[in-house]
Amino acid sequence: MPSAIALIPARSGSERVPQKNVRRLGGHPLIAYPIAAAQQAGIFERVICSTDSEEIAEVARWYGAEVPFLRPQEFATATSPDIEWITYTLSELPQRYDLFGLVRATNPFRGPDVLLRGFRQLLATPEADSIRAVELVKQHPGKMWIVEGQTMRPLLDQAHLEVAWHAGQYQALPKVYVQNSALEIAWSRVVFATGTREGRTVAPFFTRGYEGFNVDDEEDWDRAEQLVESGKAMLPRVSPPWPPYSPST
Repeated sequence: MPSAIALIPARSGSERVPQKNVRRLGGHPLIAYPIAAAQQAGIFERVICSTDSEEIAEVARWYGAEVPFLRPQEFATATSPDIEWITYTLSELPQRYDLFGLVRATNPFRGPDVLLRGFRQLLATPEADSIRAVELVKQHPGKMWIVEGQTMRPLLDQAHLEVAWHAGQYQALPKVYVQNSALEIAWSRVVFATGTREGRTVAPFFTRGYEGFNVDDEEDWDRAEQLVESGKAMLPRVSPPWPPYSPST
């Protein structure tokens, strides 16, 4: 069985949802849920949080994640690509792992079963360098337009079609998928061989229900709270209970 490590990115300075990673949802800080999911999946030898913040690191450690070192500030800006901190983290760890999984805090309803499902799928797809979570788009690119001055043209060339996609029903359009942040698992070798986190051949991992729900802004946060309160979506089981100190929320 190949060795695998879970990487949980949690930089400070979130602008759209301030202090998102330590903000409480369902009684625990958001970062507690990816840690719990990764631990309970039973496939990762280590669960490591990559953060530039001592406050986030303290919370991550409370819930059982390792923070062997803080992420350098130059890899923790709002425009820093993931490949920078991933390469740094994998290079700094003394032990090498065959696979790494990105388990982001932005998807609180992704449970351990999702991680196990993705891990098994990648192992069963030897031609793939990685898998990435995707879901059907709600706003189809065939109905998108580019505005040029006083007129506009379709985003996608449809001149070859008898009936343009923008004039057709959604059900008649080709299926198009959009990535979400629920899960990425990749062979570690692709990071150093291609300078990317996904490699050259990516397999789709289809999320179900709220597994791919992303918390990207305050509206998403409000909806997440509503989903928890109504019981429509389930959070991973988390322990230990919230600590006596309380980071600002």
